[in-house]
Amino acid sequence: MPLPLDGTFTYALPEAFAQKVKEGCRLTVPFGAKKRYSAIVSRIHDQRPEGYEVKEALELLDDAPILLPGQLRLWQWIADYYLSSVGMVYKAALPSGLKEEDEQTSYRPKMNSYVQLTDAYAQQQALMDVFVELKRSPKQAALLMKYIEVSKVVASINLGNPSLKLEVEKGELLKAADAHSSILQALVERGILEIYEKQVLRLEHDEIPTQVLLRPLSPAQQQAFDAILAAFQQQNICLLHGVTSSGKTEVYIHLIQQTIERGKQVLYLLPEIVLTTQLVNRLKRVFGGRLGVYHSKYSDAERVEVWQKQLSQEPYDIIVGVRSSVFLPFQRLGLVIVDEEHEQSFKQQDPTPRYHGRNVALVLAQMSGAKTLLGTATPSLETYYNCQVGKYALVELFERYQQVTLPHIEVVNLAEQRRRKLMSGPFSDPLVVAIREALSQGEQVILFQNRRGYSPNVECHQCGWVPRCPHCDVSLTHHKRLNQMTCHYCGYTIPIALKCPNCEGMQLDSIGFGTERIEDVIRRLFPEARVARMDLDTTRSRSSYEKILSDFQHGKTDILVGTQMVTKGLDFERVSVVGILNADTMLNMPDFRAYEHAFQMMEQVAGRAGRSGKQGRVVLQTKTPVLPVVDMVARHDYLSLYQTQMEERQAFRYPPLTRLIYVYMKHRYESVLNGLAYDMSATLRAVFGDRVLGPDTPPIARIQNLYIRKIVLKIELAAPIPEVRARLRQVAQYYASQPQFKSATVYFDVDPV
Repeated sequence: MPLPLDGTFTYALPEAFAQKVKEGCRLTVPFGAKKRYSAIVSRIHDQRPEGYEVKEALELLDDAPILLPGQLRLWQWIADYYLSSVGMVYKAALPSGLKEEDEQTSYRPKMNSYVQLTDAYAQQQALMDVFVELKRSPKQAALLMKYIEVSKVVASINLGNPSLKLEVEKGELLKAADAHSSILQALVERGILEIYEKQVLRLEHDEIPTQVLLRPLSPAQQQAFDAILAAFQQQNICLLHGVTSSGKTEVYIHLIQQTIERGKQVLYLLPEIVLTTQLVNRLKRVFGGRLGVYHSKYSDAERVEVWQKQLSQEPYDIIVGVRSSVFLPFQRLGLVIVDEEHEQSFKQQDPTPRYHGRNVALVLAQMSGAKTLLGTATPSLETYYNCQVGKYALVELFERYQQVTLPHIEVVNLAEQRRRKLMSGPFSDPLVVAIREALSQGEQVILFQNRRGYSPNVECHQCGWVPRCPHCDVSLTHHKRLNQMTCHYCGYTIPIALKCPNCEGMQLDSIGFGTERIEDVIRRLFPEARVARMDLDTTRSRSSYEKILSDFQHGKTDILVGTQMVTKGLDFERVSVVGILNADTMLNMPDFRAYEHAFQMMEQVAGRAGRSGKQGRVVLQTKTPVLPVVDMVARHDYLSLYQTQMEERQAFRYPPLTRLIYVYMKHRYESVLNGLAYDMSATLRAVFGDRVLGPDTPPIARIQNLYIRKIVLKIELAAPIPEVRARLRQVAQYYASQPQFKSATVYFDVDPV
């Protein structure tokens, strides 16, 4: 059932469809007094339960299963590992159109109307006679003639070959003949033409020419390709550690080609939707219609059709998509590619199940007997550690394509620049000079600021009042173009204040810089430049982010300002300068992974520069240039980062040397929550000892009027994880049964990132 309940439920099958039901089919079933749900059949048996009356299923929704047997097994693994209910995995896995009975959300096939000759007139003499009959109806004769011309029906009749006849869509025929639908209706009433309905797919049919031959690999790429194939002879998982612009994608394409030649399917996972546009166009030039795309910017109906095609006799050979693609049906999966495997975007945060797309993909591949290739320039410490201990194979590709040199990274001390009054808003003097030089040479610039909106704070100049969200413990973000202040956690919005409600002062200052304000400043500094912004506010629709990328790729934009979206593996030939405007926002996060994530993000965005025959330039602005991690970024030194971070993880018992599980508790009343948090932490300590830390108050301690507390469990790698999970479920169930805590929410985040 698509509900946050553990276990499965037994229903009786009525005789009307009992013999048609198979495991993996959907049934409409009653639940409770008045509810109805789409339930998925996980097992068919003949043992009637005792002690309660078994309700009868209402309707069979499918002629054939919509799930393959292995998918149910994967759902159960996700539910067990991530401490979720299998019902919530079901809710996350299926497109809405496959899990609702509501008329507005259930999937409806798209039907088009087509026109054809009736059987009585599908012969040469009858056609000649009908035009005599239509002499007094010239408009009907003209429309019939246009149908004959478009459909090629005469050639079909004369040669006795029905396959020559083309289908003619009703709307297109009326448009081509410049005729009203009443004229067509008259021909239908005469019995000459007939209209029939046919399902058409909503999926895009890109007119991208397919090239037969693959690009040849460079010697370094060929060496990596051969090494991966050799590694797959011994192990099922391999990491391709390749620097930015080394041509990892070309290696992937050759591996995909080899896999589909063996009759197997490929799943190509990406961390962000924004990456799919460039990649899909590139892949379609090689693989054409054998490629399908699956992500949340597609309509629900389109996602249903991808799902149905994957169950058909002719499924896509290759699926490119984000983390939710792991839930699709694969009949003969042979290879899984996880590109940018280090990305935090692979981790689902809310709602449950809080799964990691990369890790689920590894299990999916294992269950399917497939190989997995992880690729990145900046591996997660967990993945690199697994290579070091021999769990994964490691292949390295440290030569950039066409021997392009890695970008030069110039570290700028913001404190020193401000002291010398050399700042232009958020831009240091070296960055302004670099931008000016790039523009003068017709080159492009990327500016990275990992904070959207105009400014993160507004403050009264006189009394220091800051507008805050009434529902969350955060200040409101200023969005200038929308003329509003917004909470990025609950969506609460108010208009921009004209005066301070605290002291009635008229001077309200914007504090800090978001991407919107960066865009304003850069337009003032370089009025001749064409500037675009890429963040969550400007990429709400599929077409909007595709247009931003297309304009930048085709030189219609000179400067692209963006959040972490611009750090992903995008390839732009004319980018020569990248500005990292404030590294400190990443370096100062209260998280043991802060340096790892900061290194990955800065190294990735730096890799956008100088990708076509010329060394790029990166200006990294920070108030703390003496930090060792800043020097590691400047030297592109991943190994030093790995070694120093592993020493810290060893000393403080953090992943990848232990497993982490966060226990979150939420309640409307802080006093009740504190009682639950301290009581539960004591219970957990009685079971797990000093593996328990907390309870703690997180940096943002209230969201949507619910207070939050967190307990951390550090579990050694050798611990029996199934037993750990069973104990945690028991503890959660016990507190859910206590009257004083029954309105509290308790949930787990396994392997948080």
